Amino acid sequence: MAYGNLRQWIEQLRKDKDLAVIDTPVDPHLELAEIHRRVVQEEGPALLFTSVKGTAFPVATNLFGSVRRVNQVFGTRPEQLMKSLAGAVESMLPPTASGIWKEKGLFFDMLKVGVRNVPQGEAPVLGVCHSVDPLRGLPRITSWHKDNGSAIPLPLVYTESITNPQNHNLGMYRVQLHDDSVTGIHWHNHKGGSFHYREAELLGEALPVSVFIGGPPALTAAAVAPLPERLPELLMASFVMGGRLPMVDDPLGGHRIPAEAEFAIRGLVPPLERRTEGPFGMRSGYYSGQRHLPVMHVQRMWHRKDAIYPATIAGKPRQEDYYLGEFIQRLMAPAYPLLMPSVRALWSYTEAGTNALVSAVVRESYSREALVSAFRILGEGQLSLSKLLLLTSEPVDLGDFPKLLETVLERFDPATDLLVLDNMSPDLPDDSSPKPSLGSKGIIMGVGLPVRELPRSYDEGGLPGITDAIPYCGGCLAVSGASYEEDPELARRLITALREKETAWPLVILADNAAECAASQTSFLWSVFSRLHPADHIYAASEVNRHHISYKLPIVIDARRKPNDPEELHPSEDIVQKVEQNWKQYFPGV
Repeated sequence: MAYGNLRQWIEQLRKDKDLAVIDTPVDPHLELAEIHRRVVQEEGPALLFTSVKGTAFPVATNLFGSVRRVNQVFGTRPEQLMKSLAGAVESMLPPTASGIWKEKGLFFDMLKVGVRNVPQGEAPVLGVCHSVDPLRGLPRITSWHKDNGSAIPLPLVYTESITNPQNHNLGMYRVQLHDDSVTGIHWHNHKGGSFHYREAELLGEALPVSVFIGGPPALTAAAVAPLPERLPELLMASFVMGGRLPMVDDPLGGHRIPAEAEFAIRGLVPPLERRTEGPFGMRSGYYSGQRHLPVMHVQRMWHRKDAIYPATIAGKPRQEDYYLGEFIQRLMAPAYPLLMPSVRALWSYTEAGTNALVSAVVRESYSREALVSAFRILGEGQLSLSKLLLLTSEPVDLGDFPKLLETVLERFDPATDLLVLDNMSPDLPDDSSPKPSLGSKGIIMGVGLPVRELPRSYDEGGLPGITDAIPYCGGCLAVSGASYEEDPELARRLITALREKETAWPLVILADNAAECAASQTSFLWSVFSRLHPADHIYAASEVNRHHISYKLPIVIDARRKPNDPEELHPSEDIVQKVEQNWKQYFPGV
């Protein structure tokens, strides 16, 4: 069985010498976050801050911030079990006695999945209860200097439908600390917690909400996993753990609590009450906008007597959440062909920001089946929020984005294989969208046999308004020139100039800095796709035939910063200097 609580994992990191303990007093306002960011950039250890100003609780960060740590904390068993489960579904249809007997070991494994009740006296989370100003002692971590206050960094927000309590949701939604008894709840419109609140609000009732902090690492993984709507996250946590999740009844009533959690906050979110929330630095690498969002009135907070406060810092990829996201994608990979039989493999690129870019290997057993798969993917849960979908029928490693892109571009026919859909529902918050509550999606397909040989070096001469041209991969050229504010029509003129040259490059990226854009997979994905709105930023010559827009090569994506784009995250220079000066105090043995 995997690690059953946070401290078991921290102790293992300590034994492995993969934990740095910082005893120097650290300010939770910006200083702690800058230390964390610098360690993540250097691929350093997990961190345990034992003397955080304003709180008695130690703070642990970077617990999942490397491939090695994620592989160790979850092990190989969950992925192997998911593959076995997917294979068993295939082999047991139709069910036979021999087929069922063959999978008896899998059945025994699945019998371990679920929750179990433990006596209140055996639940460490019930060690202390605060009901007056219950949030007063929590660390007030502020990550970026333009953040509007502090938020709980790793909140596991639990809700149940008030009409059907068996329908429950565990998700990671931002919880802003307004004061010592009131928080904000940033439910996304398309997520389960928001459905529960909307239902309660329509009935004029307050929604009970629990916010768990810490507990088994599997609980955090389950909260961020893109599960089908009716699949309980608590069962997924048990699945990843390899045993039943211990739960305990709250002595004061309400939701059951993970017995091994560090903290459990209980409150009510009344209907129609809103407060201003944000801005906050996001995992996309930008600040969110301000919004009027629901609030939770906290009734009490339970915590362990020696509670540790787990935290992470959102920011421009790659951050700690990247490694956890990679594990979840590997874990969920075998399930996609079961949900969508024409989909062989699927990958979402966290470096591009949340729900920005997805790719898939799909079946093409008849003409245009790939398009059927595209609409199936864009109709599935959180995948429906994706902005750009790349499809191929070739068995390519989707994690190798340059290879995938080359595979698509070799086969891509822009007249039939590029679709741009406007006035679609975006993943809120999308603060760069030019239309409130609306967005657009793009589908690019490259299936069948190659139709072109891709260029790999640029030798077509100068381009008007372009000062730099650097290949990113075969067939994809990054160029830069004037900024968007200086020359908003540059992308349109670039199309004309490229067509006059009869360019061999099917895809051209107009970036603010071509060299930075093409430097690595991470920089390319973030520069091109983190702010992308296909209907606004994809340019090509086109014609309309029978209501279908047929595009012509080359395709230009204008990836330059636009005036309405959200502000990029940058650390405060005085905090950077402070951390630099104090570095040897934090890590005296280094």
